[in-house]
Amino acid sequence: MTRVSVLKAVLLLSGIWMATVSPMFGADRDPELIRRENARPGSKDWQLTRVALKSNSGCRADYIEGYCSRQSVATGEKIDIMVSTNPASKFQIEIFRTGYYGGRGARHMTTLGPFEGVTQPDPEIGEKNLHECRWKATTTLEIPADWPSGVYLGRLTCLPPDDNHAPWQSYVIFIVKDDRPADILFQCSDNTWNAYNEWPSKYSVYTHPKGNQGPWADVSFDRPYGRYAQFNSVVNDPLSVGAGEFISFEFPLSYFLEQHGYDVSYVSNSDMVTPERGLKCKTFISVGHDEYWDRRQFDSVVKMRDAGVNLLFLSGNSVCWVTPLRAGFDGRPARIMFRGGPYGANNKYAVDREQDNGPFPERGPDEGYLIGARNVEPVNGGADWVVTKPDHWIFAGTGVKAGERIPGLVGWEYHGDPATDIPGLEIVGTGTALVGGVKPQRWTATIYPGPKGNFVFNASTIFWAQGLSHPPGHTLPWSHWTRPHGPDERVQQITHNLLKKATGK
Repeated sequence: MTRVSVLKAVLLLSGIWMATVSPMFGADRDPELIRRENARPGSKDWQLTRVALKSNSGCRADYIEGYCSRQSVATGEKIDIMVSTNPASKFQIEIFRTGYYGGRGARHMTTLGPFEGVTQPDPEIGEKNLHECRWKATTTLEIPADWPSGVYLGRLTCLPPDDNHAPWQSYVIFIVKDDRPADILFQCSDNTWNAYNEWPSKYSVYTHPKGNQGPWADVSFDRPYGRYAQFNSVVNDPLSVGAGEFISFEFPLSYFLEQHGYDVSYVSNSDMVTPERGLKCKTFISVGHDEYWDRRQFDSVVKMRDAGVNLLFLSGNSVCWVTPLRAGFDGRPARIMFRGGPYGANNKYAVDREQDNGPFPERGPDEGYLIGARNVEPVNGGADWVVTKPDHWIFAGTGVKAGERIPGLVGWEYHGDPATDIPGLEIVGTGTALVGGVKPQRWTATIYPGPKGNFVFNASTIFWAQGLSHPPGHTLPWSHWTRPHGPDERVQQITHNLLKKATGK
């Protein structure tokens, strides 16, 4: 026996071999963590039931609303939860971890409160239309050591004095991260949630008086997530208010992964400004609407690919805008962002964006050489996802034929032409989307080999996760007179094939 194996045997016999010992033994990997977690009983009551928006066309639910002091937090660390009630009302906060849990979708972790609510002030408008709340913390939560990585929802519920007052609700959202080696790293697209967040009223990177595509607006994570900004054209789901875009565009993937016991860990966009976390995982997943990337994220994921990490872009309009992250008013990192410039190097769509909406302080590199297919302008529409290479290994077990369509899966944004000069790049799906329902435009799904036996897949649609599952609390989106149909066995099998190859299982 080797010295290491002898030491491991001694530790096992002495009962002190734990996941916290040196990573040299691989004991901190714990590949069954997600299976064990999802064997726990799920909650029958975690969704929002009663939400009142300030107006039918608005985004704000100000009877009760809140936000967290950090996008992500590790066990043993603390996170502040800021809540405002208007009028002042007693309330509680129930914390749930989202997952599969026998189909229930979430597990109750703890209840905080009751608290005496106060009406916290609207922020003063700062430079570049910045709305940065400086609310007092309602409570501080230290993340227990046994809370697994995942996406957590805090359900805020008013506790009215009598039946004449409604128990209004909304969410706060945060990610619990960890540092263990895992098969899959699930990156939430929370930079994009923040970019589109109009709270308190028409204040996002898209609503500056100078125009909706320039660098003029700063946006802060220090504010509640309002109702989704594009509810008239993409999804109308007020019962997810406060949860960003997670329930609408990302939860179906998380639910699917945990349903099938995949070894997955979760991070925010801001956790990827260095590559160390990703280098401990076999596979990195970009999900849903992943439009806004700090340049440091881009460089980190390039390093991960070149080191042999598999990349799955189960997303659309990804890596579109350079999004510098900076500290908030009190020095907490990565709390303010803006549209710093287009990715795309000297490609026409990037040059045109700069000419039409600049000047920008930064031009990002050609994202096509990372994700496989490039962004396109304009990009709002829908289409069927069309198979072009049915004999490719990603289609094994699906029985698909060339030209076969998966209805409505492409939308509401996607990727266009494939990058040129990537050795071994293959087009596995392509077709015509209709911008605004009328103007034809090409979309392309690709796969190419990485340098160390790994691969990069680009599904070329925000809606890919809609084909994987339909969890509780989730509403199907639509796009410009088209819509995905929900779970599809072909999309599920393609995803299993990709993950089997990526994880080596």
